[in-house]
Amino acid sequence: MPLHLIPRSGTLALALLGAGLFYFLGLPLPFLFGPMTACLLAALAGARLKGMGTVSTAARTILGVAIGASITPEIVARIPQMLGSVALVPLYVALIGLVGVPFFRRLGYDPATAWYAAMPGGLPDMVAFGKEAGGDARALALIHATRMLIIVTVAPIILTLLYGATLTGALGEPARNLPPIELALMAAAAVIGWKGGERIGLFGASILGPMIISAALSLGGFIHSRPPVEAILVAQVFIGLGIGVQYVGVTVRELRGFIVSGILFVALLALLAAAFTEIVTLSGLAKPVEGFLAFAPGGQAEMTVLALAAGADLGFVILHHVTRVVTVILGAPVAARWAGIRKHKQ
Repeated sequence: MPLHLIPRSGTLALALLGAGLFYFLGLPLPFLFGPMTACLLAALAGARLKGMGTVSTAARTILGVAIGASITPEIVARIPQMLGSVALVPLYVALIGLVGVPFFRRLGYDPATAWYAAMPGGLPDMVAFGKEAGGDARALALIHATRMLIIVTVAPIILTLLYGATLTGALGEPARNLPPIELALMAAAAVIGWKGGERIGLFGASILGPMIISAALSLGGFIHSRPPVEAILVAQVFIGLGIGVQYVGVTVRELRGFIVSGILFVALLALLAAAFTEIVTLSGLAKPVEGFLAFAPGGQAEMTVLALAAGADLGFVILHHVTRVVTVILGAPVAARWAGIRKHKQ
């Protein structure tokens, strides 16, 4: 086998090596950034890494359970207080679209690609919607991967330097400290929520399905803690690996075009995110760390990890991200048709 062809086992070994190196050096979030950096550098160097497929999806269910387990009666009682901030999310999404679509059109992208490149939704959904509308799937994948990469890289710097966060929040208890029955219930919530969500067509089923089941268990008093810290660290490894392998096979032309476009767009997103963070913070709707994380346009999984590490109010942060994703999933295709971006005909 040529050296540049690396199977899944080799990709995982590379990710674990990166995690170990970052941990040894005392760098922040080593189990997220170590695998991400190692796989990213290897991919850009030409290594043909392989993603983990279903295993990576399964790892995301851990974060869904962590979110759901954080939804307690106290959090539910505070939802009315959060609605003022949540109500700003659709406006935030609309402004991103109004800025982003003309931005990508000026860079020469076709209407469908420009539309779905600008939408701050999940990478798989935006690629699927864009491809169906006749857009460039490769461009969409790289632009959204770059958005997630930059946000997950820069957000910890902002959290530590600007907001004074330490990123050493307790991710969870060790497995040995948790009752076996609760571990079993969390595992069941992960599997049933994931597969059940897929069966009914729930978007983001690997996170939202387990979140719904585990939230019900938490509110019913059946579970009282998040998944064990070991499980959350495993999830971080696969999330970091997944971001890095998105850049496998990137050409110089794509680096100059799609990825630079993504970087420039993130700069525009940063201005909008900063504005909305200031609005909710100065108006007393959110604390600074929660406000920043709630409006940082990254993926749900990545923002969950950062919220856990920063010791932020996980329920507040994730409620905003779920609202953003729902707004994009439901609104972007409808608005695209209204704007004349029709379904691609074979």
